[in-house]
Amino acid sequence: MGRYPSLNFPPFRFRVTETDGETRVWDELRRCWLVLTPEEWVRRHLIRFLSEYGGVTAQMISQEYPVSIQGMPQRADVVVFGSEGVPLLLAECKAPSVRIDAEVYAQALRYNAVVQARYLMLTNGLKHYIYERRPEGYVPLSALPDLGGR
Repeated sequence: MGRYPSLNFPPFRFRVTETDGETRVWDELRRCWLVLTPEEWVRRHLIRFLSEYGGVTAQMISQEYPVSIQGMPQRADVVVFGSEGVPLLLAECKAPSVRIDAEVYAQALRYNAVVQARYLMLTNGLKHYIYERRPEGYVPLSALPDLGGR
């Protein structure tokens, strides 16, 4: 993984292969090989973190969740659903080289205006920002809440 940096997640091992000059990583949820881009590197870490430390089962996670913004198809990187099928967390993943800034925050807010998840997470793998949607607006949290029992 020489060209993929260590991230601010616990260390995880992934199945990786070289195919036709491209590095690919195994997606254990969708059971397929994906091109390993820097953003995918972050997404794979986040999903593993949610599964192993966030109380989330594979059945609760949807990747590249379709979101329509003003009739234009978009995709939220990760959406976690609760036991009643209600969205709990919308996560937007960026490559480690991408700053988490107001533009990334605005993108996640647009997606969540449709999804209506209780929690919002922005990550580039190095920095993580977590918010809770409340009637008065989005409130920053110091840590990701346990999503498993909801």
